[in-house]
Amino acid sequence: MKTTPAIDIALARRLIDTQFPQWAGLPLLPYAPAGSDHVIYRLGENLSVRLPRHDGAIEQAAKEAEWLPRLAPHLPLAVPVLVGAGAAAVALAGFLTALHRIDAGTTEDLTGRPLATRDTSTRLAIAKVGDAFDTAAMTDLWDTALAAPGRGGPPVWFHGDFHTGNLLTTNGRLSAVIDFGELGVGDPARDLIIAFTLMSAETRATFRTALDVDDATWTRGRGWALATGLNAYVSYAAVNPRVAAQTTRQITQALLG
Repeated sequence: MKTTPAIDIALARRLIDTQFPQWAGLPLLPYAPAGSDHVIYRLGENLSVRLPRHDGAIEQAAKEAEWLPRLAPHLPLAVPVLVGAGAAAVALAGFLTALHRIDAGTTEDLTGRPLATRDTSTRLAIAKVGDAFDTAAMTDLWDTALAAPGRGGPPVWFHGDFHTGNLLTTNGRLSAVIDFGELGVGDPARDLIIAFTLMSAETRATFRTALDVDDATWTRGRGWALATGLNAYVSYAAVNPRVAAQTTRQITQALLG
């Protein structure tokens, strides 16, 4: 059965700005007529954005990414060139599942700080942002995240800075994760920040199911997203509109869950 997600220009703009910040400044306009499988937008002068209308169209971009570069040299007319595709929630979950399962061994020197160490700075940031966000909702989420049960098993490896800027694609497919400067051992919940910086509510649900995390871990992940989003917002948003937009989305999505 086909489903029809709600797609509008605000969603398209948000997906572009978060997943492809290099094109965040380009104008975005609806293209008509659109297709039966995709909603189409013009991005700047030379790019187009296609968002699948139903489940059956989701895999089309991956198919085109794989085959069009092979077919194009043999065809007498031009064919589309895929310059980027949104990162797949299932692929990201697969990467984190594999990373979090690697035996951490004895790595005391790489032990990451728990969420509670950010308590003072996060509460100060909540107070500082004032009316920009719902203060009561942020405080409630933060209290809930701190009160969530900790990880029951042994510490695991985490990336520590798992966000859109550290994901690479090749031919439109997620191909690499970079920048392991924050690599450590501890609570894998901190890597869940990606769910609130990159994903929509729908893809976030897919990601959570594929990752198979419990409620406590997910709640701590929301706490990490709130804390890091607030830290960046109070530090850079006033002087950097792009950071303001990205962190506003991160905080808002963390509050939504």
